[in-house]
Amino acid sequence: MTENTHKAGFVNIIGKPNVGKSTLMNVLIGERLSIISSKAQTTRHRIMGIINDDHYQIVFSDTPGMLKPKYELHKNMMGFVHMSLEDADVILFVTDLFETDEEIEDVIEKINQSGVPVLLVINKIDLSKENQLEEVTQYWTQRIKAETVIPISATESFNTERILQEILDRLPVHPPFYNKDELTDKPERFFASEIVREKIFLNYKKEIPYSTQVEIEDFYEEENIIRIRAIIYVERSSQKGIIIGEGGKALKRIGTQARLEMEKFFGKKIFLETYVKVAEDWRKDKNKLRRFGYDQ
Repeated sequence: MTENTHKAGFVNIIGKPNVGKSTLMNVLIGERLSIISSKAQTTRHRIMGIINDDHYQIVFSDTPGMLKPKYELHKNMMGFVHMSLEDADVILFVTDLFETDEEIEDVIEKINQSGVPVLLVINKIDLSKENQLEEVTQYWTQRIKAETVIPISATESFNTERILQEILDRLPVHPPFYNKDELTDKPERFFASEIVREKIFLNYKKEIPYSTQVEIEDFYEEENIIRIRAIIYVERSSQKGIIIGEGGKALKRIGTQARLEMEKFFGKKIFLETYVKVAEDWRKDKNKLRRFGYDQ
C-alpha cells in the first residue's frame, strides 16, 4: 500500500429516529458503540466509529434521528445532523418500510443539494409484506437523489456487506485521518455514560428516559479495576424519586445492569457508584446543554 492508493473518508449515517441507524453502525463497525433501544431519539450526540484496513479507513458517524425540534436539546441534536452534511464524503440515508419524509423535508432538500454521493438504505426488510419493499423503494427514490438503493436487515446483518463495498467504491484517495488502532473518537467516559443511559431507557417508561442526562464525575482506571462515579440528572424532583425507586431498588437495578455491561465493554472489573440529582429543565437551558456537551 502507498499513500496515493490508500482511501479514507467520512461516511455519515442519517435518518429519522428509530429506523435502525445505531444498529447498522454497530454491525458495520463490529463493536457496540451506539445505544440500541426500541425507543426513538436514543442517540443524542454524533458518535464516530472507525473501520481500519491496510488499504482504507472509513470513519462512520451515527447522528441523532432527524426530527422537528421541541426543546433546545432537539435543536442541538439537529445541529449535529446538519454538521454531518457538511463534512461527509458519503451519506448513508437510512429509512425503513414504515417511515415517510414528513417533518424532514428541509433536511432532504439539503441532502439533495449537498453534491455528496447518497446510498439509500432501506432497513427492516425482514418485516416486509408482499410488494411493500417495491412501493417503499419507489416512494424514496422520488424524494432522495440516491446513487443506489440497498435493502437490508440490520438486526439480521442481511446485505450489510454490500454497503461496505458501495462505500469503498466512492471513498476518496486520502491518508488515514486517525491512528489505525483507534476505534472511535469518543473517550471512555462517554461510553460509560451511554451505557448507564441505555439502562435507563430499558427500565423506565414514558418521559423519564428523555428527561435524564448521565455525567461521569469520576473515572479512575487501575490495573485490574475501573472505579466510576456516575451522576444521573433529571428535570424534576418527582422524577428523582422514580429513578431511585422504593428503597433504592430501581437505582440499584440500573447500577447492576450498567456495571455488567461496562465490564464486557471495557474488559475489566468495574466498581460503579450512581447518584441522582435534579437539574431543572436542563433540556431547555443552553448553559446546562453546553455543560453536558451538546454545543456544536
